[in-house]
Amino acid sequence: MPNTKEIRARINLIQNLQDIILITIGVLLAAIGLKGFLMPNEFLDGGVTGISLLINRLTGWNISVLLVIINIPFILLAYKQLSVEFTIKAMCAIVGLACALVFIKVPTITSDRLLIAIFGGFFLGAGIGLSVRGGAVLDGTEVLALYINRKTVLSMGEVIMYFNLVIFSVAAILINIETALYAILTYLAASKTVDYVISGFEEYIALTIISNESELVRKTLTLSLKKGVTVFKGQSGYGKRGAVDKDIDIIYTVVTRLEVHKIIDEIEKIDEKAFIVQHNINDTKGGMIKRRATHH
Repeated sequence: MPNTKEIRARINLIQNLQDIILITIGVLLAAIGLKGFLMPNEFLDGGVTGISLLINRLTGWNISVLLVIINIPFILLAYKQLSVEFTIKAMCAIVGLACALVFIKVPTITSDRLLIAIFGGFFLGAGIGLSVRGGAVLDGTEVLALYINRKTVLSMGEVIMYFNLVIFSVAAILINIETALYAILTYLAASKTVDYVISGFEEYIALTIISNESELVRKTLTLSLKKGVTVFKGQSGYGKRGAVDKDIDIIYTVVTRLEVHKIIDEIEKIDEKAFIVQHNINDTKGGMIKRRATHH
């Protein structure tokens, strides 16, 4: 029988391999977005990538070198504010992207400006998102946003938005407004893709269930549907028959959106008059819920 240390070492090895695979795929997708769409058509994006593309367009300096150099301050900030493991992964991912831009040949996929903005942003966002799921970043802007978020009342989203607003404004002044507008479209496509890749297409839904058959509902959820539940002790208030002073069990469970209709159908088979409230939630930790394959 393997001991606890061996089990943990095996889990860590598997997790590290998964991280490496995610980061590698992320780097390749980001390289496709840059070399197949944005770079040959002189498009811009937000964040450090956007700064690198802007300087590259204005000066002709090598974008791979720019990506590494501009990200260095953010990597140092990550070392001070976050973990050494995160810093190493981020550094490897950024250097990997720089190398991919040098050594991997990607043909220009399209010259349609709308397709460039949408799909260039999509591939770049998918690459960034997978890298984040692997425990790294391809763009140091997120590290800066996290640092400022801890020091001020600004959210990470607000910091990134203001940072990019400066980049797009500079692009509008130094190049032209049309380029800045397409850069905004590219950034929106990339950021939305990042959200989907990191959070997954499944949303979590919390269900609050009040039923006269609460015990049977609880057993169905836990024994048949294999869901974790929490039972709150409550008291009924004012209903159709006026004030009712009766103790009730309130059942609370969290499921994914894809499972909601099936669970509600099962509850209504037991009690078609059950009162069910749905709440959208961002994320969960622990418990018996079906997990997304992501970590930070």
